[in-house]
Amino acid sequence: MTSTTSTNLPVAAGTAALPAAPRWRTLARGTPLLALALPLLVGNDYQLHVLTLIGVYWVLVAGLNLVVGYAGQLSVGHVGLLAIGAYTLVILSGRFGVDPLLATAVAGVLGGLCGFLLGLPSLRLPGFYFAMATLAFSLIVTEQLVAHSTLTGGGAGMLAPQFGAPFDTSRGFYYLVVAIGLAVTWLAWNLSRRMWGRGLVALRDSDVAAAAVGIPLFRLKLAAFTFSGVTAGVAGSLFASLQNYITPEAFMFELGMFFFICIIIGGRGNIIGPFAGTVVLTLLPEVAAPLAKLGNLLYGVLLLAAVLLIPQGIGAAVAGWVERGRSSRRAPPIAPELSRLAAALSKPEDAR
Repeated sequence: MTSTTSTNLPVAAGTAALPAAPRWRTLARGTPLLALALPLLVGNDYQLHVLTLIGVYWVLVAGLNLVVGYAGQLSVGHVGLLAIGAYTLVILSGRFGVDPLLATAVAGVLGGLCGFLLGLPSLRLPGFYFAMATLAFSLIVTEQLVAHSTLTGGGAGMLAPQFGAPFDTSRGFYYLVVAIGLAVTWLAWNLSRRMWGRGLVALRDSDVAAAAVGIPLFRLKLAAFTFSGVTAGVAGSLFASLQNYITPEAFMFELGMFFFICIIIGGRGNIIGPFAGTVVLTLLPEVAAPLAKLGNLLYGVLLLAAVLLIPQGIGAAVAGWVERGRSSRRAPPIAPELSRLAAALSKPEDAR
């Protein structure tokens, strides 16, 4: 039997193929090694906490990138799915004693189910109407967390359980997050480079052309949105355990916009760009912390500068820099052969 998962999805006519992968394979291979070595390089537990938070955010952004960066859908309400995953861990492990790893898997399934149910009606809406539907969903989730205080603790919140050994230490939990982050990255990368990813890009660039050649637009968007729900649920479980204590106030609209901006700043249509955006935007408040009064101003100025100076995103800027460096090393300067030129000029006109 032959698989049809990668052959039944044509690419829209007139839509350019995905650009060749940037030649930064050494950087891509070295990133996991650097992530594994970082706990040995940081100076204290707080720095390790920030690095772990980057990994947790990336688990969500990697899935959301397929929806926003590849399919071009404006989803700003994934913070609601993050909250569902977080409270799934807290309720299952904290109240019923379920193993946190199993609770994390359940959080991923529940997040995917909620993403599927949310996508069924909302993905039929165009543009900003879809964005408003996802925003409304996140607000509804927050309100329900406050209303059902007997289950969720209401506005007072709940204590989040810790994972068991060997993930019960800061370093052990960091390695768990890195392992999940690498797995999600591998899945997103494989989805994006196959025919499904090309179909998403075709849908983003021209849904009319994509539909004209038979690409199942709704099914493709729903699959990407469901996958992003799974990653958001898993990220929520990790987020709750990392924060130790969660309240509905931790899942406000600003956090949902943060995930969206990570993709826009990093650059659409690739994997490394949104990851770089996640790293930069997570570290930016830490860098601006000494400038307490100017923190928000510095944050806004840097975001505006990034949009104006590198509109294609951080990923495209890094790719261009790498390609220029490789081209300069590959192509040696051409030295003119002056002797042959002088001989040609010295010949009589008839002899030429």
